[in-house]
Amino acid sequence: MRSQWLDSFNIYLQSLSDFWVDKNTDRFSYVSDDERQTMQKKKQGIRQREASIIKAILHAQPIRNNKRDGANALTYHLHTEWLIKQRDIFYIEEAIEVRRAYFDETKLLIDKAYIDYTKEPNESRHHQQEIEVEPFNRNFNYDRLKAVRYAERWWNSYNPAYKGHSDDCTNFVSQCIQAGNVPMVGKYNRGRGWWYEGNNWSYSWTVANSLRWYLSSDKNIMGTIEVSSPDQLVPGDIICYDFNGDGRWDHNTFVTSQDAFQMPLVNAHTINTRHRYWAYEDSPAYTKNIQYKFFHVQDQSSS
Repeated sequence: MRSQWLDSFNIYLQSLSDFWVDKNTDRFSYVSDDERQTMQKKKQGIRQREASIIKAILHAQPIRNNKRDGANALTYHLHTEWLIKQRDIFYIEEAIEVRRAYFDETKLLIDKAYIDYTKEPNESRHHQQEIEVEPFNRNFNYDRLKAVRYAERWWNSYNPAYKGHSDDCTNFVSQCIQAGNVPMVGKYNRGRGWWYEGNNWSYSWTVANSLRWYLSSDKNIMGTIEVSSPDQLVPGDIICYDFNGDGRWDHNTFVTSQDAFQMPLVNAHTINTRHRYWAYEDSPAYTKNIQYKFFHVQDQSSS
């Protein structure tokens, strides 16, 4: 019997692959209406950017298989790779999410996100207030190549040198910046500076809302400059997101590449993604009230 439901699952994954490249436009009965709409929105956004998905490859990695709600439940990582062509360039976008599929003895019943991605991600609830900036002298040069290499190395996993978090986006961005030779400052006051050590860290290191306000200060250690539009960013820069436009900043991403129109492609954690289009309009957390902040990290520093 196991092979029958496994065959059903593999057919489902192939149908998803076909959907992304417009070989199958059927409405899937295995996912929710909200998820179908999100998938359609992603395809629509790609078309609006004068791009198309040439190929989609899906890998499912089982985590555990047990009984849930009277059915067999398979919890798994879904790794999706989209080969995208835009004008005369190609690039690969990737995403990894945790999902759970339910089966009876012979077939797939329903497949859904294991995490509520409408809350993608929401670190802002942990700490709302602005943080103090630690006085210092900037006397280093930002190595954005090393920072981007770090983001490419760890986008889909977690560096054991740092503590992971359930909402890990800002922790990931901080690690990328630090990998570019930006020194920490402000130890050991959690409300000052930007730093990490062992089981302790500043709010600005791990909390989306705090990092956003830290980056806005003209005395932040990175020497970031706020710019008015995403096309002014280059790999090694940072984007902050307020999904609801309520003044609480929810998410941060790290710019790792650019598309054919020189618009940012970003890597991020919590929902682990690589070379995702910067606007996040295909995110379940997206609302029409979304606000962005664009920060360019200065390469040269002065003492």
